Amino acid sequence: MIEARIEAKISNLGKAITRLREALEQPPDNPLFLDGTIQRFEFTFELFWKTFKVLLEAEGMEIATPMEALRGAYQVGWITDEAGWLRMLRARNESSHVYDEAAARRIYEQIREGFPAMEATFDKIKSWASRLRE
Repeated sequence: MIEARIEAKISNLGKAITRLREALEQPPDNPLFLDGTIQRFEFTFELFWKTFKVLLEAEGMEIATPMEALRGAYQVGWITDEAGWLRMLRARNESSHVYDEAAARRIYEQIREGFPAMEATFDKIKSWASRLRE
């Protein structure tokens, strides 16, 4: 049962990462692309921490919050840049309250800077999950 849940989480997260990559390939000078990129980041980040939660529970950890999920992922080695992920968490928290373009552009730059870490982390957890099937 847990393997099927993990597979679903990994699959959904992979699709979200692809969609975020597509958004980041668009020019940010269009406000709709800027807003869309931030929205895609928000749901990708949510899927990340919820996937971490399921994976860490499979490792025997209890996780209730995004912060706990990030700390656990760092502890087991899925995340190597804890400070970068904490910046992404703050960006995700701030993005729900963005009302001006300057803040949106600042968040967009944080997303662009953090995206390579998201891709690398996804590869690590996908590899970890594949070992469960062996």
